[in-house]
Amino acid sequence: WLKWRFNVELAAYDYAAEAPLRGPDGFCRRTEPDEVGEAIGRIDPNDTRFRFEGYQNKEETEKKVLHNAFEEGDAWFRTGDLLKRDKEGYFYFIDRVGDTFRWRSENVSTNEVAEAIGRFPGVEQANVYGVEVPGYPGKAGMAALVTSPDIDLVGLRAHIHDALPPYARPVFLRLQHETDTTGTFKFRKVDLVKQGYDPAIVTDPLLFDDETGYTRLRPALFTAINDGTKRL
Repeated sequence: WLKWRFNVELAAYDYAAEAPLRGPDGFCRRTEPDEVGEAIGRIDPNDTRFRFEGYQNKEETEKKVLHNAFEEGDAWFRTGDLLKRDKEGYFYFIDRVGDTFRWRSENVSTNEVAEAIGRFPGVEQANVYGVEVPGYPGKAGMAALVTSPDIDLVGLRAHIHDALPPYARPVFLRLQHETDTTGTFKFRKVDLVKQGYDPAIVTDPLLFDDETGYTRLRPALFTAINDGTKRL
């Protein structure tokens, strides 16, 4: 129904380029069942349902339009939503473009990780994002959490390790008193990503998921991680 009503397709996604994946022929590929892709809508200037008037800023408008996706001359609107479709044709929302990152050659959905962490008692808010670590491709997972004062961190770690595969488990935790949100109550990840896991910049308590448990991330450990002495 969604495909027919809104002329939607799911294009296979290139997480490194943060854009629909193009093959050797230069065209995009429609996803297979249960494969995550970006939802794109066909633009048809002759059909009022599928027109895209664009924004005042032409550069921003161009970023939203995908040209020559499946054939020469076609145009599609990039929704910025990552979805998957099962064999029966049902769509499932996975995450927003930019909120999903690569770690250990796997795709990590910040939305799915945050939901898993949020199921543990005492976690009031979970904001998950990726941070760059020197010497490692992709981004390591990090979670900024607002928790109750008496949260069981040992139990939280056990819950995360039970609920998530190794590549999706946050390497770093940031314990906050409150989480900054935008005017639409969306988490401000830009600032969190910029600050990263540097204890010289972040005033909130930082934890590192070590082999046996969470360890307080202090300057010496930060340096060891960055120079490769401490492996992730």
